[in-house]
Amino acid sequence: MKKLGILVAGIVLSSTAYAYDYKVGALEIDHPWSRAVPKGATVAAGYVTIKNTGNEPDRLISGSTPVAGKFEIHEMSMDKGVMRMRPVQGGVVIKPGETLELKPQSFHIMMTGLKQPIEKGKPFKGSLVFEKAGEVEVDFAVEGVGASSPAAHDMHNMHH
Repeated sequence: MKKLGILVAGIVLSSTAYAYDYKVGALEIDHPWSRAVPKGATVAAGYVTIKNTGNEPDRLISGSTPVAGKFEIHEMSMDKGVMRMRPVQGGVVIKPGETLELKPQSFHIMMTGLKQPIEKGKPFKGSLVFEKAGEVEVDFAVEGVGASSPAAHDMHNMHH
């Protein structure tokens, strides 16, 4: 019983000790992830949560990854039942004290011209570039083809 209490305490402490995965300037970057893509696919999407703990807005303006030729920030919207996807000119703003979630069916990262397969369980490197905070290197976790959120994120939420 004592071991179980220690284990539970360790899980709770570890989930709160690592509230975010990366930090650059006033920005906390949490759970970069992507979905696996079918063999032969040339595009993939990336997702991430970014919290601005500072007093000034910042902007995610670009990024890169060795697995794709192009890396753009896109917005997906529905217009009269038609899905529209378009690049976001100038990036997306993260206001002070606010959190921006790049997620399926919303703002997201579009990676085109894939140079290698993106497979479940095989993370890949990337970087995010912010107007004020600069560049930060990240690792994108890769979930299953139909995933709606990162598995680690789901585990994190169970403890809160």
